[in-house]
Amino acid sequence: MTDLTADLESSGIPTLDHKNYIMKVFFPGVRINGPRTNYDAAMLQFEQLINNKCFILTFIETLEAQKSFNIRDKVNVASLLMVVLMGKMEYATDILRSLLLRLIDKSVLTKHPQLMLRRTESVVEKMLTNWMALCMYNYLKDYAGSSLFLLFKAIKHQIEKGPVDAITHDARYSLSEERLLREQIDHGMVTLHVVQDDLDEKIQCKVLDCDTISQVKSKILDALYKNTPFSMRPSIHEVDLEWRHGRGGHLTLQDEDLTTKSICGWKKLNTLAHYGVKESAVMSLIPRQNDSFNANCKQPCQNCTGTYFTNSLSPIITVNGDVEAGSNLRIYHLVRPIDEHHYQNNKTSERTHKAIPEIFLTRLLSTKGTIQKFVDDFFNTILTANEALPPAVKWLFDLLDDAARKHSITESEVVHAWKSNSLPLRFWVNFIKNPDFIFDINKTTTVDSCLSVIAQTFMDSCSTTEHRLGKDSPSNKLLFAKDIPHYREMVAHFYYDVQMLPQITDQEMSTAMQQLSVSQIGEFDTVSALKELYIYVTKYSDQILDALDIDPYCKKMHLAHKLENVACTLEGEETSTC
Repeated sequence: MTDLTADLESSGIPTLDHKNYIMKVFFPGVRINGPRTNYDAAMLQFEQLINNKCFILTFIETLEAQKSFNIRDKVNVASLLMVVLMGKMEYATDILRSLLLRLIDKSVLTKHPQLMLRRTESVVEKMLTNWMALCMYNYLKDYAGSSLFLLFKAIKHQIEKGPVDAITHDARYSLSEERLLREQIDHGMVTLHVVQDDLDEKIQCKVLDCDTISQVKSKILDALYKNTPFSMRPSIHEVDLEWRHGRGGHLTLQDEDLTTKSICGWKKLNTLAHYGVKESAVMSLIPRQNDSFNANCKQPCQNCTGTYFTNSLSPIITVNGDVEAGSNLRIYHLVRPIDEHHYQNNKTSERTHKAIPEIFLTRLLSTKGTIQKFVDDFFNTILTANEALPPAVKWLFDLLDDAARKHSITESEVVHAWKSNSLPLRFWVNFIKNPDFIFDINKTTTVDSCLSVIAQTFMDSCSTTEHRLGKDSPSNKLLFAKDIPHYREMVAHFYYDVQMLPQITDQEMSTAMQQLSVSQIGEFDTVSALKELYIYVTKYSDQILDALDIDPYCKKMHLAHKLENVACTLEGEETSTC
């Protein structure tokens, strides 16, 4: 583990550029770049309306009043608006402030005002997430990112020290009981000598003899390309593993071939032990040969789901491309299930509801102990109020403090919850669970499950409610039970320290937002985003036009007429005749 920090200094952190970072936070799993069309002129008119505060507030309020305007729509509209406003961050901040104050006014009238910003039930909540992502990018890239990256690397390193089932993703070293390999698997460490034509000298790579061939390829690629962002590396599907032994003997190793063993209708994936590979074996990764065997399964996983079998007799490629195999037999790696039904159900229901046996909790605690330093360092980094902290955090927390005073809210838990919901839970938990939103890395299912445990710990640290723990409590609560009081103190101190920072003047905030605007301008095709937004205008045009007519300020500026002009331009008509 001590090598990780040294490694970081030599290899650097594969931080995503600003545009890809924004795409992942704003539109997870979606691509937005439509072709330019004759919409351009109309969209420029529409953009002028979006830049009118009265219009945008009425537009959002009207959309949210429609029953068919669902959560997905709210998230989409918030993200599209922020794309359009990225070059006008001062204005975007003003809109966010108005919407937040409106939300606070509504929340204080409810029975549980502390639940405000807990979920994403309004446009403003997703806008806040996106605004925070824009304000925090440089802080992440230049300051806090290194401790998050080290935490990710430490978890990955620890998991890969022990057996990981390539089919179920269960690991001997895990923080998550759902992904804990409970069976005792005999295994040994093997140091491979990797020879590549384009490398002057061999490199050494530590693997396990119980690793599948795909797992070995993945570890060798990690060693060969440790300074290369994941998306720029060859994939395990593009290379073959060649064992060089004896005088000129070359053997291509595969997860499945004619030597694969079958037991009672189950095929056991090939491992290094299956081939008899021993310490100091010489290996090479070569470009994949086009052979006919398993040709249908040589492609990387495209539409994989998390289930273990597509059906009992189909070829299978698991999530994250950990395995390649094509056959009419069911496949397993380390543990052969008693039956398929047991295999699938045992993963979810049984494991989650029964108290975890002490022997397994001890194993989870051992893994936790190994990565504890990296968890502490990360929490410490992001819960320190210093000069690196973006002014946006102080501005937002002060806004929440002022609103609480204005509404005579005396319970400190309410403001604490608002702050927790706005920064730690809305921003940081997202990146703890999804470090691939900021780094160009491969997050495996096993690593993902461990990150979820840390994210839950961070969420518990931000809560002021005491959780009573017993032997039946879930393991993710028990693991960090002794640390939570300390983490809670850190959170409370952080909020206090931010409160004590000098107030951000309007001029300082204005300058900070102008700098952000300049750095982001022109990054996205705003016309595409405006086109997507305009779909909502078309869908709810009557309601929006009515609202613009009713609002006295909007009426005074003839905003309804201007919106109708956008439609006229779209249809190619003269706007003056509309």
